[in-house]
Amino acid sequence: MTSPSLRKTALAWMTALLTLVGLIAMLVAYGLARTEAADFLDGQLRQVALNAGPGLADADAPPAADQDPEDQIAVTIWSRGVPTRSDLQGAALAPPTSTGYADAVMAGEPWRTYTTGNAVWTVQVAQRDRVRREFARSAAIGAAAPILLVIPLSWLVVGWAMNRMLGRLDALARDLADRSAAAAAPLSLAGIPVEVAPLVEGMNGLIARLRTALDAQKRFLADAAHELRTPLAALQIQVDNLGADGGAGLGERRGAIAGGVRRASALVEQLLRLARLDAPAQAETGPVEIVPLLLDCVGEHVVVAQRKGVDLGVTVDAPATLQGSEAELRVLVANLIDNAVRYTPAGGQVDVRLHRPEGQVVIDILDTGCGIPAGSERRIFDRFHRAAPPDEEGSGLGLAIARRIAERNHLGLTVENRRDGSKGVLARVVLPA
Repeated sequence: MTSPSLRKTALAWMTALLTLVGLIAMLVAYGLARTEAADFLDGQLRQVALNAGPGLADADAPPAADQDPEDQIAVTIWSRGVPTRSDLQGAALAPPTSTGYADAVMAGEPWRTYTTGNAVWTVQVAQRDRVRREFARSAAIGAAAPILLVIPLSWLVVGWAMNRMLGRLDALARDLADRSAAAAAPLSLAGIPVEVAPLVEGMNGLIARLRTALDAQKRFLADAAHELRTPLAALQIQVDNLGADGGAGLGERRGAIAGGVRRASALVEQLLRLARLDAPAQAETGPVEIVPLLLDCVGEHVVVAQRKGVDLGVTVDAPATLQGSEAELRVLVANLIDNAVRYTPAGGQVDVRLHRPEGQVVIDILDTGCGIPAGSERRIFDRFHRAAPPDEEGSGLGLAIARRIAERNHLGLTVENRRDGSKGVLARVVLPA
């Protein structure tokens, strides 16, 4: 269905209205001008006939129809300065001193005159000024009448057209007002003017994005509840067994309870961190020295690595500085090192390296662990997705947090199996140039 256009519809109705009014104006102006001109020209014909010779002014000639006596042309003739003929009875007129057009006051009213003559005769033809004003007034009325007519008609036609076009927008507003928060269907574009269609399409895009975000939030809450249920259930079991056997095995149960509390606390801490990273507000940013940050993160995991029998080392080829959030970058690097140490068996090796391949500043974290199982590469950054062996403790949020930090600080982040022939994972962070 073709969408109507507000602009085209308004222009079409305005064009039709102006065309109609123009035709009416032309007919009215033509009729008024023809009537006025006919009356005036008839009078001029009669005046010329009556003034064709001496004595004809008194002839029994029929007057022109609807002729106003005041429209008559007054003719005055002088012979050597002596008046021989005048249509202005009772007015003592002196011969004019110059020829041509002039404005004069005769018999107490303004006239427009034209004078010609020779050494003997002087002829002056005069017409009342009020006749000219009547012509001007009639012409002005003829020109203004269509304009005065078009104004109210424009209001009616354009108002009707706009109400018809905007009625669909009112329906769209009611549709939006009646929608529930769970409504996912897009707004209909049927009958929407083309000028408003991009706005409705943008609103449909926003509805789709909100729907996707709500679905992701629901999945997140369901996964979080599932992950919390396991350690809490284990805690409940241990608490129920505390007094069941008279205190036997109390130390073992206390350790199990402590482990459960530790896992639940770690999971809650990661959930809170992920929620803060999802907030639109950015953390405080500034220049970050990468070498001290790497050394600190490696130092924090040395004890765990030694306890597990993993060789953890760091290599720095060149110093580097990054503009970003130091706190977030520290969490990013710590998560990657923690994953590498966690999933590397005893006797394995984890190398943290800062170098500049092909002009880029890159942080590589290589381990000799179990690697990423086939089929998990695409989901490795999904929240609560665990690609590690089931016997390894973890929540599946570490890489999701790392990716979110990389996005906020404009870093490149990849995690994949090593391609140098060794078994294990390569986590690479590419700093912006």
